[in-house]
Amino acid sequence: MAEAPDFVAEGLLDGLDDERERTARLELLQQLHEEGVPLEELRQAVAEERLALLPVEQVLAGEPKYTAEDLARESGLDLDYLERERRAMGLPVPDRGVRAYGEADLESARRAATFLEAGFPKEASIEVVRVVGASMARVAEAMRATTGEALARPGDTERDIGLRIAEFASFASENWGVLLSYALQQHLLEQVRGDVITRAEAAAGRVNPGAQDVGVAFADLVGFTRLGERRPVDELGAVAERLADMAASVAESPVRLVKTIGDAAMLVSPEPGPLLDATLALVAAAEDEGDKFPQLRAGASFGPALPRRGDWYGHTVNVASRVTGVARPGSVLATEPVHDALAEAYRWSFAGERRLKNVKEPVRLYRARPPEGEDGDGDHLDT
Repeated sequence: MAEAPDFVAEGLLDGLDDERERTARLELLQQLHEEGVPLEELRQAVAEERLALLPVEQVLAGEPKYTAEDLARESGLDLDYLERERRAMGLPVPDRGVRAYGEADLESARRAATFLEAGFPKEASIEVVRVVGASMARVAEAMRATTGEALARPGDTERDIGLRIAEFASFASENWGVLLSYALQQHLLEQVRGDVITRAEAAAGRVNPGAQDVGVAFADLVGFTRLGERRPVDELGAVAERLADMAASVAESPVRLVKTIGDAAMLVSPEPGPLLDATLALVAAAEDEGDKFPQLRAGASFGPALPRRGDWYGHTVNVASRVTGVARPGSVLATEPVHDALAEAYRWSFAGERRLKNVKEPVRLYRARPPEGEDGDGDHLDT
């Protein structure tokens, strides 16, 4: 190993009068040099006041030793497609010919090529990558926002900060990576399971064996996606957490809170009455939060559904989800079976007949209101 430069003579400690800070920077410079960071890069990092960033770059980015052309050649990907996929992921695209990519970039390119070789269409792959990139940016923002202050300590030197963040980044990328993989697998499993069960019902023209009659309701936050573009991630998380708390509070037996996924909650009940009570209460609770909390909209259906590992699947679940998507903010829409079972127990207004995505026949919908009181909203659907 080459002898370490004289960092003092190189001027890399200039401007530091505090002896503790000088000692800490010198130790950090020596450590980074031993790990292979060239003197010129150290000099540039000091000049740009980003020396504390280099340890985390070493952990997450690695040595930049490949050009875009190298990645394309080694992975077998078309160069234009490789850069297009990187843009779709929300990542910068360095100039061609510049050694700006590391081993992780090469492995990612190879996996992308594997998808295409397996027959995954290019356009579909780009769309998935775009969604993944946007989602992971939010995950990274949440991690940074929630841990940034916790990592700082009074009296930290740039060496303390740099090494502590690098240690956290190493831990997070290893452990959170496993968690993210698990979450993806589970959500993919649930969605595929739902698709298969619903299609099997449609193909057979009958209810799946083992299905049970159940009331299903979904409630989602109106404008949650746009809200995420305007609010910091910690505030967005607080909104989602509040929704989960409210949903849990209204889910009294026989109603059960099945799950919350970000901006939505799913409730089920063997009886439509308690389900509708809980759903109306949940929408009202969101209204009571005031102007800073998004409104909820909800949809409810009743019919056969198939229970699997705590969740429910089939046509009835799909209909409830789709009905939610056409409900107005602050309203609860229900299908005809719910309306007919509870015609005398609530105030109803006919809300039209709609064709819903992935639902073969048009669905008659009714706006549900509590038995007493006035809400003053219109009875029609948005167009």
